[in-house]
Amino acid sequence: MKKNNMVAMILAGGRGSRLFDLTKKVAKPAVHFGGKYRIIDFALSNCANSHISTVGVLVQYESILLSSYSARSSTWGLDSKGGGVYVLSPREKDETGLGLYNGTADAIYQNLDFLDQEEAEYVLVLSGDHIYKMNYEKMLQKHIESKAEATIAVIEVPKKEASRFGIMNTDSTDRIVEFEEKPKEPKSNLASMGVYIFNYRTLRRYLREDAKNSESAHDFGKNVIPAYLNDGLKLQAYRFKGYWKDVGTIDSLWEANMDLLKDNSGLDLFDPSWKIYTDDASATPQCIGSKAKLNNAFITQGAVINGEVNHSVIFSGTRIEEGAKVTESVIMNDAVVGKNAKLTRCLVADGIRIPEGMVLGKKNSDEILLVSKALIAKAGENHE
Repeated sequence: MKKNNMVAMILAGGRGSRLFDLTKKVAKPAVHFGGKYRIIDFALSNCANSHISTVGVLVQYESILLSSYSARSSTWGLDSKGGGVYVLSPREKDETGLGLYNGTADAIYQNLDFLDQEEAEYVLVLSGDHIYKMNYEKMLQKHIESKAEATIAVIEVPKKEASRFGIMNTDSTDRIVEFEEKPKEPKSNLASMGVYIFNYRTLRRYLREDAKNSESAHDFGKNVIPAYLNDGLKLQAYRFKGYWKDVGTIDSLWEANMDLLKDNSGLDLFDPSWKIYTDDASATPQCIGSKAKLNNAFITQGAVINGEVNHSVIFSGTRIEEGAKVTESVIMNDAVVGKNAKLTRCLVADGIRIPEGMVLGKKNSDEILLVSKALIAKAGENHE
């Protein structure tokens, strides 16, 4: 058996439609973040740093790039003997035929044979599209000590925002007594992080029962967790105190990148004790030109800066030309900001070329402007 007998299963098949053009041809977990990373690097690095040797990555939507990327086990130090990263896509089976993953619980159910093969005692279920650093070994230790059938990681959120999340109501010992999915009037502010540890033998039984229910959404939050509670099984909350963000919208992805510029956000990518690993593709050195002006900027290798950058995150391969001004913006890989262009509170997609002199975004806007090829074309027409 593997160390800790725990197998991690990363749910990475989501479409990510709220990220619009960023996920038209790329699965959400493969979207770039923080200059040189991809979102899924965080879940994979957490597994590596938590000494989990076997990781399944469940892919579905636009899976080619994500599959080839995730399969490079050595990137995260997950290429040990008897372990590694296994890319698990929907397969045609004798009893079910060819189908897609129809919910988070169904995705795990369709891979019970993989978990059986790995002789899992515990199953760690993760989302592949969250930004955070977490020691899953500590969570497993608490799970074992509490003698729970399932442990769910929770984080305190502002009470006014609690209705956006699945909320866990607990007793004085943090045993979960009720689960509310996006309640209008939440009873607590303990939001589910989408990080679960299950005793595999029990989970296996419940997933098989759920698969038989034609009326089920085959979802952990909507079906499996409530079934555990209805049957009186012990579910424990694990309180997480660190940084965590679901980057499922343009605004939240921009915010998470901006957090890299803060001294006290809790998102530290320079901590040698808990590294976030990535496929660090070869890039030219960072180049800051003689006329460049930088103020609180996060500049990645391969970037060339000849203009002005204020409170912004600049990804690998990007060029900021002379006279250009970038303010409170995230400029993703291989983009070019032309001479004398002005960008404010923008998120520029990979490979976008901002024409010379173009002005985009507003300083006091509540929303972040996603700069895509379609927007550039439309802006160009209006300019003419």
